[in-house]
Amino acid sequence: MNHIKLERLNSNFVKEISFILQNEIKDEDIKFVTVTGCDITSDLSFCKVYVTVLDQAKKESTLEALNGASSFIRSVLSQRVEIRHTPELRFLYDDSIEYGNRIENKIKELKEQDK
Repeated sequence: MNHIKLERLNSNFVKEISFILQNEIKDEDIKFVTVTGCDITSDLSFCKVYVTVLDQAKKESTLEALNGASSFIRSVLSQRVEIRHTPELRFLYDDSIEYGNRIENKIKELKEQDK
């Protein structure tokens, strides 16, 4: 599939899944989730949905709840996004924000040591 179409579909999925999680899910564990990105395979069979969680202590339970609700999210998504076959959703934790924060803290420590 065309790379530009996949990128557009990825950004559309991020927007729609975020809206579904915020407005249509009734589970309180899922309410404070931020969708950071989507990665749809070229054959449109799978979609990795990367999320971050506000409360780090509930990270595992939130991922379990999201993966449990993936069929509902997929069905609502199929009504909102015009696509022949809606891919299977897999929710994964995105640790890139934590990684960026660690690097930023290391840089600050090195600058303080130089002074």
